[in-house]
Amino acid sequence: MVVLAESSPILPSELALRAYELSTDAVVKETCYGLIVTGSEQAVNETIEELRKLDPSGIFVKDRGFPPGDSRRCRAVRGGGPRPGFHQLEKESAILPSISYGLETIEDPLDVKHQKKRDKLKIDRFIEIIEEQSKEDVNG
Repeated sequence: MVVLAESSPILPSELALRAYELSTDAVVKETCYGLIVTGSEQAVNETIEELRKLDPSGIFVKDRGFPPGDSRRCRAVRGGGPRPGFHQLEKESAILPSISYGLETIEDPLDVKHQKKRDKLKIDRFIEIIEEQSKEDVNG
């Protein structure tokens, strides 16, 4: 599943058009949140790799638990209603703009050499924090 962050300037329809243009062996289905891409692992990976170039910090990928039409998840078999997992996806989608923002603002998350080392928290300060929090909890 290819999921767009709400903050992404790309629309699901634009994403689908780009996927169709790639002419890989992957099967693409447009959804309200992005795309479902199925096919061989190689075709799916090629498609997703190219799609992510459109908005690297706003396009997210999640493995789908069951293939399309699987009777364990099929709404037609279950009698309608939201797709199982839809509410989880909805909750996850709500935090994607924050993750996108973090990805855009961090220079290189994998460059460990240039990350600042933080001083260890001294035990006396740790105890102060706990006592302050305890007082706030008691007072309200």
